[in-house]
Amino acid sequence: MPAVDKLLLEEALQDSPQTRSLLSVFEEDAGTLTDYTNQLLQAMQRVYGAQNEMCLATQQLSKQLLAYEKQNFALGKGDEEVISTLHCFSKVVDELNVLHTELAKQLADTMVLPIIQFREKDLTEVSTLKDLFGLASNEHDLSMAKYSRLPKKKENEKAKTEVVKEVVAARRKQHLSSLQYYCALNALQYRKRVAMMEPMIGFAHGQINFFKKGAEMFSQSMNNFLSSVADMVQSIQGELEAEAEKMRVSQQELLSVDESIYAPDFDVAAPQINRNLIQKAGYLNLRNKTGLVTTTWERLYFFTQGGNLMCQPRGAVAGGLIQDLDNCSVMAVDCEDRRYCFQITTPNGKSGIILQAESRKENEEWICAINNISRQIYLTDNPEAVAIKLNQTALQAVTPITSFGKKHESSCPSQNLRNSEMENDRIVPTAELRVPEADELIAPGTPIQFDIVLPATEFLEQNRGNRRINPFGETEDETFPEAEDSLLQQMFIVRFLGSMAVKTDTTTEVIYEAMRQVLAARAIHNIFRMTESHLMVTSQTLRLIDPQTQVTRANFELTSVTQFAAHQENKRLVGFVVRTPESTGGEALSTYIFESNSEGEKALLKNISLHKDLTYVIEYRDRDRERERERERERERERERGRDTQAEGETIPKLDYLAAFNVSSARPSSFTSSSKFTISSRSGTNLRIWEIILLS
Repeated sequence: MPAVDKLLLEEALQDSPQTRSLLSVFEEDAGTLTDYTNQLLQAMQRVYGAQNEMCLATQQLSKQLLAYEKQNFALGKGDEEVISTLHCFSKVVDELNVLHTELAKQLADTMVLPIIQFREKDLTEVSTLKDLFGLASNEHDLSMAKYSRLPKKKENEKAKTEVVKEVVAARRKQHLSSLQYYCALNALQYRKRVAMMEPMIGFAHGQINFFKKGAEMFSQSMNNFLSSVADMVQSIQGELEAEAEKMRVSQQELLSVDESIYAPDFDVAAPQINRNLIQKAGYLNLRNKTGLVTTTWERLYFFTQGGNLMCQPRGAVAGGLIQDLDNCSVMAVDCEDRRYCFQITTPNGKSGIILQAESRKENEEWICAINNISRQIYLTDNPEAVAIKLNQTALQAVTPITSFGKKHESSCPSQNLRNSEMENDRIVPTAELRVPEADELIAPGTPIQFDIVLPATEFLEQNRGNRRINPFGETEDETFPEAEDSLLQQMFIVRFLGSMAVKTDTTTEVIYEAMRQVLAARAIHNIFRMTESHLMVTSQTLRLIDPQTQVTRANFELTSVTQFAAHQENKRLVGFVVRTPESTGGEALSTYIFESNSEGEKALLKNISLHKDLTYVIEYRDRDRERERERERERERERERGRDTQAEGETIPKLDYLAAFNVSSARPSSFTSSSKFTISSRSGTNLRIWEIILLS
């Protein structure tokens, strides 16, 4: 006999939509078989009870036997022999139509009783197990819904334990009922063949034994045919017994597993997370908005197909598209005090769907799988290898790099800004410098800020320097700094990557280490979103301006910028160290990392270096102006005391701005083009215009 279709017991616990869909086919087949069995039984009962109408009853029986071929069973594999056998029996019934008048007892024992037993035992058992399976599935869904509603913030261990026990009991009950139901449906495929043939064998033998005249009608070929049918039935019965034993053993093995597999989050302490997935499937809770402030959560089966996230409800033949994952971003979120929630964001930045996994392992694997798919790894020739390589690269990125020596040798001298004013003009010889360790630059575990969240006013209050108070009541020309900034300011488009506190600002190695940690953290936590700003460089400040509202997000005094540098390989990555005062009286060091549209070393950093040099010149100019004012005040006091106002003393030398600038330019710089700037200096009635030519 050809093999029959059957349900796989191993898929009972997973209870996927594919298994449910296949189960519906078996249920449809069982329903069709039930209808047909009832009709066949009615035909046999009519033969048994209608002795006077035997002719009509046998005719109907013959027709009903032929109708088996037209039933269109959903699982009709291997029914060809049954159909051909029933055709032969139909012919026999037609030949014996006039001879069956006194077969009540024998027909009741050999024809009607087996089919009644089949209907009452086998078909009724399948119907009962179907109802039990439905009840167990409903209880499991209710327990999972209760488990999903467990709060995350105010977690009650006792309540959680009770709910988990309830989930385990419901899941085990569903598993047991599904295994019994699947076994009954599989056995039904064998029993239906026996149930169709065994009554007819009894019917045929009853006819042979009852009618003496039948000996003339039944030839040896008919006996051979009946013997072959009996052998076929015995063969099917043997296959059924062997399959029943095999299913029993398999059922015991599947039920002998550890109880922990029924728990939704049994490996919460140390889950084995696969971060190299490029496809994923399983049940998730989908958040749906039902009103302005109301939401519902629906447990559905999700799976990935290429670059798409699909959803397939129970009973559906196929899944539907939920979200295109190409270039999307995904991250864990807190939502309605539920655990293991994550959000998928579209490429244009709009919030997408929010899903909830049933365990930490499932949550992180879904996030990793969607992240891998969003990078379009599935389009490569070997997506598994590409995913493994990317994750290994991300893990290597968090390994501390203790030496930047080789990269530091190739960096430009202008990237090593020396704050001579703050260090009292001390210059440390290059030969004595050593490459610091990573822990000496940044403290381990230092948090990273991926967005600028402080308002502009707070930045202004923190970074605004104290203005000099003139004790003689003289007012300075307030328009000069603004005019100077308007002449010298430069604008750059940058994207903020992150900032973090550092321990030192004596070397640019701290900027390189901060770049490495920020980029590694973004890769590990799947953070792709960056805040775009306009960075305005003036002779006094560095300003981060919102391109939409033109509101200043951050403002740093240029004198507080102690180091700045560009990445050795990716020149678009730039960073600088800022020294800010703290409420305790000390100073804090922070590194800010940006990505610019142009190469940071050629444009942005050179402008910062230029303005730092100009600030250096302006400080010398202010000192000279203060000296002249002090001299004027001294002369005024001498005139009041009646002294000689003619100045005979030593003339205070004025500072040569060009020489001062040359002193500043002696520090490492990498200007590649000359720039010309005009700086105005006013003292009393004298107006001096100094022209500074900056050459490479």
